[in-house]
Amino acid sequence: MGVDGGLADPTLRAELATEKNTYSSKKKKRRQKKPTSTPSAVQRLFETCKEVFAHGGRGFIPSADDVERLRSVLDTLKLTDVGVSPNLPFFHHVVTDGPPPVTYLHLYACSNFSIGIFCLPQAAVIPLHNHPGMTVVSKLLFGSMHIKSYDWVNDPEGSNEKIKSSNGACLAKVNTDAIFKAPCETSVLYPTTGGNMHCFTAVTSCAVLDVLGPPYNDDEGRACSYYKEYVFSSFPGKAIGVSGESKEYAWLEERESKPDDLVVRGAEYRGPKIVGR
Repeated sequence: MGVDGGLADPTLRAELATEKNTYSSKKKKRRQKKPTSTPSAVQRLFETCKEVFAHGGRGFIPSADDVERLRSVLDTLKLTDVGVSPNLPFFHHVVTDGPPPVTYLHLYACSNFSIGIFCLPQAAVIPLHNHPGMTVVSKLLFGSMHIKSYDWVNDPEGSNEKIKSSNGACLAKVNTDAIFKAPCETSVLYPTTGGNMHCFTAVTSCAVLDVLGPPYNDDEGRACSYYKEYVFSSFPGKAIGVSGESKEYAWLEERESKPDDLVVRGAEYRGPKIVGR
């Protein structure tokens, strides 16, 4: 029996039609059941920042639970998650007369928070600077970095004013003075505690991801200030009542402008994109 003759049989035609419809239905269901893609690590970081800093503003401090949630996301973040490699050219300083330049990769910024990566070749320095009214969460992605940080010391008489020297420098207490090597814990600093003024020095080439909440904004009183550092003994007798050894303290004098030896260049971020920004 030929094919055409067979298809002429009404019973056979009905059976074939049923099989065809069943096959088409299964195929359609397979198309509809596409697995949901897992968000990238960068996307998870972005979504967490949106929630943690949803009510952000100058001096806003996220709850301890929210800080820990953001910290846990960054603790699992790897260099490959942000599409950065130690082989990139801006981690290898070509010897020149000037200082090694720092490269900044911009991931995201809004009025409540910003995300970016600082890339430092060996010996590059981000000088001592502050983060006024800001909470900053930092993750060392690779390499070794020396971090020195300070918090202001207030007048022990309870005036809530900084202790000043004869030349206007203010007294600060060391919070951190150590070398960190990746992988290490994510660090957090707050508007008045945790080492709000800090300096980064690249022991080896390294990269650090910063989340700032809220970000710098001159119009809202969050301009970045840089400082000169003087040893405690530079102005004797000006800090009566402070506790601890003198090496735990220093006098910080605000610079009039950004240090001339700081060179920061922007470069395009080529890692996973942030969706819904």
